[in-house]
Amino acid sequence: MTQYMLSVYGTDENPYATDEEMQKAFAAVEAFNDEVRAAGKWVFAGGLAESSSATVVDATAGEPVITDGPYVESKEVLGGFWVVEAADLDEALDLARRGSAACAGKVEVRPFQDEPEA
Repeated sequence: MTQYMLSVYGTDENPYATDEEMQKAFAAVEAFNDEVRAAGKWVFAGGLAESSSATVVDATAGEPVITDGPYVESKEVLGGFWVVEAADLDEALDLARRGSAACAGKVEVRPFQDEPEA
């Protein structure tokens, strides 16, 4: 099995018109999470705080430089993710399709790199 990261992208703005709409989306995501767990595909998942809460650490030149805010200024931000195990890309894409429908957001699918042989 290969592990895939299913990244959910959106904006920092609340996409829901009403609290009822938001609660419906939360319930749909939890139902999807339960399905992934029951299928034995679940590795890890999480939602992220607003991008303004990010801190960037850059130690590439020796002494670290620490700055508040996201690394990249953009309209779309990473809002959350799932790490799943899938037999192949087709299965990962099916999980992403279902996750996207549940959270009403775009989902990017990327496999993890293979571990180097020791």
